[in-house]
Amino acid sequence: MNLIPILQAMLAAALFGASVPISKLLLGEIDPIPMASFLYLGSGIGLFFFRFFQGKKHYSNEAKVTKCDVPWIIGAILAGGILAPIVLMFSLKNTPASTASLLLNFEGVATTVIAVVAFKEAVGERIWSAVILITMASILLSWDSLGQWGLSIGAVGVISACVLWGIDNNFIRHVSAKDPLSIVMIKGLSAGTFSLILSLVLGYSFPSIGFALRAMILGCFSYGLSIVLFIRAMRELGSTRTSALFGTAPFVGTILSVIIFKESLNSLFFLSIPIMIIGTVLLLKEEHGHLHEHKPLVHEHRHSHDSHHTHPHPKEELPKGGFHSHEHGQEPIVHEHPHTPDIHHRHVHQN
Repeated sequence: MNLIPILQAMLAAALFGASVPISKLLLGEIDPIPMASFLYLGSGIGLFFFRFFQGKKHYSNEAKVTKCDVPWIIGAILAGGILAPIVLMFSLKNTPASTASLLLNFEGVATTVIAVVAFKEAVGERIWSAVILITMASILLSWDSLGQWGLSIGAVGVISACVLWGIDNNFIRHVSAKDPLSIVMIKGLSAGTFSLILSLVLGYSFPSIGFALRAMILGCFSYGLSIVLFIRAMRELGSTRTSALFGTAPFVGTILSVIIFKESLNSLFFLSIPIMIIGTVLLLKEEHGHLHEHKPLVHEHRHSHDSHHTHPHPKEELPKGGFHSHEHGQEPIVHEHPHTPDIHHRHVHQN
């Protein structure tokens, strides 16, 4: 795998993983739905200011969001921007932060299953083995031996949020070639505004400006910058591989949970950790290469000229560094090399 998208996915994971214990801390002062609102408003507003200071020159290197992208973005807003964070915030009220952090590993499993079943993304036996291991670890973490039904309601809620984010990830995969800042700004402002209106309609009390700003700053980094990096990584690695790397997020959250809340860790917690680690490592070490065909294609995304981009360009039109964005054609070619399900390798596999 290419090192840059790997680092992008792992940094995204670290930023998101830190959000669970810090969110739980803020939930002592902010109700769940207003909290979800401030997190996403913070992501949208924070990235708006980042775009403003970034300048138009860099923005022009990215493909713009178009009308055909809107249905996918709306789906991502509903599943991952509105429902998932609200479910997660309510669940955190009844779940230890360390357990919730590790349960978030199930997002990678949900993303993988949806990617394979609904969108036919290619995975091998190694990835399926990893899916089983991570699922087992998630069940161990959610098991409540003192509860009437065995499973903790809070833990089931966290897993439900992961499924919703798995849907979100696969929707965003379809627009990952477009400008990630624009996508996350639209998602953040739309989801945050909806949750804010819902909070007002339901009569939730609002926190002081200080706590609201803290939640928005957290959202800027954990739901804004984190998702921008996630989308950039997804361009190169596809949904499954990016989510596998994103699986390191819960470990960051768990470490912070122990430090912040002094939470005690039971035997099931320690049993689940090596199972999750093995599953994540299996996902990272998956390799894929075979003879495949690139069919004629016209699309637009940020690119430089390489083996998949050989279209002519007047030299003076190329910007410094070579990266630019415009509608371009991909010539048909048959070749063999190691690859991931990036935006040029989403071909159908027979086996």
